[in-house]
Amino acid sequence: MIVRNATGHDVISGASAVSADSSVSADEGGRSRIAPILGPAFVAAIAYIDPGNVATNLTAGATHGYLLVWVVVVASLVAILVQFQAAKLGMATGQSLPRLCRERLPRWGTRLLWAQAEIVVLATDLAEFVGAAIGMRLLFGMPAALSAAVTAAVSLLLLQLRRQGRTRRFELMSAAALVMVGAGVCYDMVAVGHQSAAGLAAGLVPGFDGPGSLVLAMGIVGATVMPHAVYLHSALVQGRGLSTDAARRQPGLVRRALGLDCVLALGIATGVNVSMIALGAGFGAATGGTWTGDLIDAHSELAGRVGGFAALAFAVALLSSGISSAGVGTLAGDVVMHGFLGWRVSPHVRRIVTMAPSVLALSIGVPLTGLLIASQVVISLGVPVALFLLVWFCRDRALMGPLVNAPLTTRVAGVTGTIVAALGACLPFTLLF
Repeated sequence: MIVRNATGHDVISGASAVSADSSVSADEGGRSRIAPILGPAFVAAIAYIDPGNVATNLTAGATHGYLLVWVVVVASLVAILVQFQAAKLGMATGQSLPRLCRERLPRWGTRLLWAQAEIVVLATDLAEFVGAAIGMRLLFGMPAALSAAVTAAVSLLLLQLRRQGRTRRFELMSAAALVMVGAGVCYDMVAVGHQSAAGLAAGLVPGFDGPGSLVLAMGIVGATVMPHAVYLHSALVQGRGLSTDAARRQPGLVRRALGLDCVLALGIATGVNVSMIALGAGFGAATGGTWTGDLIDAHSELAGRVGGFAALAFAVALLSSGISSAGVGTLAGDVVMHGFLGWRVSPHVRRIVTMAPSVLALSIGVPLTGLLIASQVVISLGVPVALFLLVWFCRDRALMGPLVNAPLTTRVAGVTGTIVAALGACLPFTLLF
């Protein structure tokens, strides 16, 4: 976790250190100042349980058991560090990461960054629409194109809720979606059975089993640190009851609150992702290895082998994952366009434009699993850009003030970011060639 040392810098410590900042008392006054800052991480955490994560984790569990649990845990720890820095950047500067790029980089560079970020958002939309389409198909027998339109409408409603100043409600709905997905996955994990505590513990030890497991590990990492969540989180923390000047005067309070928010939200997301692998492992064992992670087959297999309620829980969890992440993706797209270009486009117009490729792909019957894989390939290409920009700005003392990264934090973030970026950059070639 990230705490402040005696020199006033961030350092890496254990998870319990989030609450160890001596500059913030644990009295009621301290808690009342922290409470308004909590919430944005729960919105960003939705990106960590989107349909791409569902497909990748279930496949990993079905084909390799608990082998890759350690990948989820390590990637999630990196994600906590990354999202903490994104939130701290927004709090220290009062600007989003895209907006800082527009103010500090040449115009041509900003336009290039905007173009790649928009491609990432489109690919993210694709994964979310596919997940929602599968969920609606399983629950209501709804055609793919119609389900995409319904998903777009719901995501617009969520965006409108935040635009009307009901930020807390938006965050509570995101937290509810996070819990709903987790509840559905955990119920199915228990209902399916065939779990092994010893196998889960062994999965915490790093290791691979052939090229297939390596590809899945790369997919898990590439689907965990999501560029649009980085851009979005830096914008969500603004206006949280602390002005930029107040945040700089109380760096201990800011670190403690943002650290707590990230640990709580992404800790839940980590538990959900580990449960997905456990569900895949248990269900793979229950079917004798015949089920290998296909989402549509999972629903019918659950209905036939476990019961209708287990199948319903799976469909509801997948639908919640798709719709909630689509709402977050819509909001991220708004942040990206306004930040990089300074443009404000009607969310309805923007959603129609961004949903068009997804609706077209779903309408012509492109295989859904193939769409999910393709979306993860495109998203992975945006990971190196977002992480480099984040680390570069957070190391700038003139920009960050007392919330600047310590050299150690910058080195750790740089190394982990480089590893994640390298895996993300290699993923397309591994999957395609």
